Amino acid sequence: MSQNIVRMAWSQSARKPMIGLLFRAQQHAARGYSYSAFQAHLSSSNVDQSATLLRRFSSEVPASEQMNLIKQLRERTSAPIKDVKSSLVSCNWDIDAAQKDLRKRGVVLAAKKSSRTAAEGLLAIAQDEKRAAVVELNCETDFVARNDVFQYLASSLAKLALSARDPGELVFPFGPDYLENLNVNLDHPKLSGETTVQSAVTEVAAMVGENVKFRRGFIMSTTAHGVVCSYMHTCPQPGLGRLAGLITLEAEDSNAPLDALQRVGKSIAMHIVATKPLFLSKELVSASAVENERDILRTQAESSGKSQMAMEKMVEGRLRKYFEEVVLLEQKYVVNDSTNIKSVLNDLSKEVGSKVTLGNFARMEVGEGVSKILIVTGKRKEWILSK
Repeated sequence: MSQNIVRMAWSQSARKPMIGLLFRAQQHAARGYSYSAFQAHLSSSNVDQSATLLRRFSSEVPASEQMNLIKQLRERTSAPIKDVKSSLVSCNWDIDAAQKDLRKRGVVLAAKKSSRTAAEGLLAIAQDEKRAAVVELNCETDFVARNDVFQYLASSLAKLALSARDPGELVFPFGPDYLENLNVNLDHPKLSGETTVQSAVTEVAAMVGENVKFRRGFIMSTTAHGVVCSYMHTCPQPGLGRLAGLITLEAEDSNAPLDALQRVGKSIAMHIVATKPLFLSKELVSASAVENERDILRTQAESSGKSQMAMEKMVEGRLRKYFEEVVLLEQKYVVNDSTNIKSVLNDLSKEVGSKVTLGNFARMEVGEGVSKILIVTGKRKEWILSK
């Protein structure tokens, strides 16, 4: 009983200086004193600052304003909310200083994430009448691939590749070193100014919290009277996708209309995405590839127990089927399987009044060469990625 009375008395006596201290703080605020001036006044007195229960960030910035600053910085940077709040607190809720702090942190975090495999992402294309450039920008998840900053960077890299010096080759594949040291001018609410490609990729990696890599690209062009045609599959917006098909069509007559070539060329580019051809014509299939396929077919035919002549016919028939599967000009046209690509080009030549040839073609898919293995463990499924 006596102990409870003592506690109550101590509590009441301790409350008075506390109330007096808060009253003095209000008086200073009314006179226009800053928090730092008030803190200096406290330090010159005998008041125990640890007992004031004042928190600098909460005394200067109301809770509603804190939430507003978190929202603004989140919109500016796309950084995780936890990191946004941490930077604001450490920078005394100065949003510009916090944004700078986030960028510094992001470079460090991006470096730590750089060893993680990035198998998702997007292809971006930029083209004019005679050339097209396709680049692949990778990330770890398809969620980040839908991020507008990530998509903007991919498109910017494709435009930069197209505007870079002409490599002087009709088909020019390149790796990250071709662009990473070039300057790119960015104009996005969350990513602006002129910087190197390597720095821009690092900054976006910091924003999205994943490993982001510019992996590869190629430039395709035509020097004759012709067109470069493209098709992008699974497009979140024009010029972006997960699969790309490109071809060049060229007419012998320089007066041949190019709009018909564009129309048919786009359809053949879509065909390439669907059928995955490996060679343009039978003549371009390497002798080793043909012999290897012939050996496989001969072994299969021998198990049938038929005569030698019958087995040879089986091998030749299946070899023709092989050419129809891997050679573009021999493939059945996906739009009309009663004809093949060679016949489509012949019909186009009659339409424009000039012979039309298919010069080059290319097919690219996000994550090619990076394997994904679905691992099922108990109740959880996860993708294990490896190069």
